[in-house]
Amino acid sequence: MRRLTLSGRLALLFAGCTAVVSLLAGVLFSRASEAHFIELDQQLLEGKLIAMRSALQGADDPQRFAERKAQLQDELSHQPDLTLRVTGADGAVWFDSAKALAAAPTQPTGLHSLQHEGTAYRIYSAALEPGQAGSPELTLMLDITHHQHFLQRMQHLIWLTVGLSALATALLGAWAARSGLRPLRRMSEVAAGVSASSLTQRLPEQQMPGELAELAHAFNAMLGRLDDSFQRLSAFSADIAHELRTPLSNLLTHTQVTLTRPRALEDYREALHSNLEELQWMAQLVNDMLYLAKADHGLLTPKREALELGDETDMLLEFYTPLAEDAGIALGREGSANIQGDRSMLRRALSNLLDNALRFTPAGGEVRVRLGETAKGSYLRVENTGEGIPPERLPRLFDRFYRADPARHEGSSEHAGLGLAITQSIIRAHGGQIHCESAQGRTSFVIELPRQN
Repeated sequence: MRRLTLSGRLALLFAGCTAVVSLLAGVLFSRASEAHFIELDQQLLEGKLIAMRSALQGADDPQRFAERKAQLQDELSHQPDLTLRVTGADGAVWFDSAKALAAAPTQPTGLHSLQHEGTAYRIYSAALEPGQAGSPELTLMLDITHHQHFLQRMQHLIWLTVGLSALATALLGAWAARSGLRPLRRMSEVAAGVSASSLTQRLPEQQMPGELAELAHAFNAMLGRLDDSFQRLSAFSADIAHELRTPLSNLLTHTQVTLTRPRALEDYREALHSNLEELQWMAQLVNDMLYLAKADHGLLTPKREALELGDETDMLLEFYTPLAEDAGIALGREGSANIQGDRSMLRRALSNLLDNALRFTPAGGEVRVRLGETAKGSYLRVENTGEGIPPERLPRLFDRFYRADPARHEGSSEHAGLGLAITQSIIRAHGGQIHCESAQGRTSFVIELPRQN
């Protein structure tokens, strides 16, 4: 069976709520009407009781009552639906204007209702002389069948109203729900049209109702992320092919040239050494890609050991000092910080940043590492002087195979554009963040690592 649609569920919910409210209103109205009729009947019977007591005043024995009987019958003739029974103190019936009720059970003093042979009565019993012992008892009986018929008709009308209102509300609710859910259908149409070649569609957020505007915004943001990820994936595939094409072409060409004619053993040895360099470059590229793939799947699990970043930085600066002296670049470190992290992974990340800084710092420039601690954790800044990075390129610096310098160095065995991507993966594996700032001839890569409890 097909599941009930959201419009159908809302329509049934509206219908059920309307039926319950209508039924409760009808029941309350019916009870109020019944109470109102009881009150009217009581007022009528109390008025008649006063008239009867006035007509029978002093008739406390059968003889005196017989003298007032004509006056009593005259009084009853003005109210055809009213009957009277007079009972003596000994239980003998002195007068009964409704012989059909002779077998009806005796009612206690006060106002009561009685159903007898299909006819409804309101009965009011009271003593002829209140407070006098041995006083005869008057029982007034009012035929209220017309009241009951009215209440029955009203109950039938209530049920009819409940049914019709529920049906009308179901139809109107279905129409309203279908109209109100039109933006959801629009969202499903857009979602159905999304594919790898059509990720540019967006929902009109301004036309969405308030309840769906946030969902539409999240949906558009999701499409934007998918589009960006797909573009990056496409570019990534192209970049892999681009990076591997040159070393493979060099290997094929060099090998083919070497095999064109017999050569000396030293020539073959030289050719193999040259091929080995290209193969080592390709192996390093593949290893870096596998490292990033592990990071993408959350498989990088850094060790946690106490590290003094000042000492780790000094060791790397000592390694890069000869290269910096040859290029006329000053190296330095300021501050200190203690963290819990993986020594080898953090060294690799910092080494990538220092290598980048040295490559893009002109002669006479400076590379400085600044360390410090805050309330939230530790930070590390690698700053270098030189030409800044345009703001529009900063968000893409950590993309794989991306080079801020648009001139690509094909076949370079040193810089494939993966260093910053690997650095970002290492920092994220430690729960930290990294970003780049570039302004006024100074570029800084800032690492923020959280405090470990």
